[in-house]
Amino acid sequence: MEVRERPQDWQRFAARFGQIERNIEQVVRGKDAEIRLALVALIAEGHLLIEDVPGVGKTMLAKAVARSIDCSFRRIQFTPDLLPTDVTGVNVFNQEQHDFEFKPGAIFANIVLGDEINRASPKTQSALLESMEERQVTVDTVTHPLGTPFMVIATQNPIEHEGTYPLPEAQLDRFMLRLSIGYPSAEIEAEILGTHGIGAPLDAIGPVTDAPGVAEMIVQAREVHAAPTLRRYIVDLVEATRRHSDIYLGASPRASIALLRAARAMAASEERDYVIPDDIKRLAVPVLAHRVIATADAVMSGRAPGAILTELLDEVAVPVSGSD
Repeated sequence: MEVRERPQDWQRFAARFGQIERNIEQVVRGKDAEIRLALVALIAEGHLLIEDVPGVGKTMLAKAVARSIDCSFRRIQFTPDLLPTDVTGVNVFNQEQHDFEFKPGAIFANIVLGDEINRASPKTQSALLESMEERQVTVDTVTHPLGTPFMVIATQNPIEHEGTYPLPEAQLDRFMLRLSIGYPSAEIEAEILGTHGIGAPLDAIGPVTDAPGVAEMIVQAREVHAAPTLRRYIVDLVEATRRHSDIYLGASPRASIALLRAARAMAASEERDYVIPDDIKRLAVPVLAHRVIATADAVMSGRAPGAILTELLDEVAVPVSGSD
């Protein structure tokens, strides 16, 4: 018989999750859904790609997450002249010790912000691949593990293409979620002018938990129960992307794993120790849309991957009972 954790354990998880969420909402106003998705990626040990126009709070969200969980934070400003060693680190000869010593790069932090990631060369972008997938960095045959939690939050501007290098599919597939923050409503923007215009908004918030607390949440989220019917539902959704006539490249098995892990984190944030179909449906587009490529005909007709996935969610049969 499967042993479940006590209800109060999940209440404590949801309370801590909500505390972090409310703390971030003090500086990123009116974006509750986006904040929740960012925290789901953190708890599910995923990485986040924020694709939006300048000035809507992409960097602010990353900094607020790091400030709220009292973790180390590094920002990498990606530019064409950035080198891979600037990201990973380099061995430097120590004159006093007459030996080489490793100088860690900016990737050695709990929360790493890759600002305008598509402005760096493909060689520099590839420096992130090992760290994002295996949570380690290898320099000169020596492997250096990264800490827990570890999350890359990358940003890019979707309307500016001059001097940029589009992320390859292998890189995109390593991001658990892609989201767009969007413009705030007129009322929220008026509130922002009343608060952000008089000082640095991040100074108003402090940590509400720490790295060990987040690591505990990560371990607990892995214990969320996903019924076999729901695991099959995820497979059916991913399989549907591979068969759809408007999709040239379907989602990979890594996408299935990412969707399951994100659904477990979402369920735990809502004080449940089991996944329901709505968790999967809420996360399907943010998790899968950047992993599929629409055909040329679909693009010409204005059918984006997100719209195609929304149709698939209506077509693929939902399990009647998913919490058994």
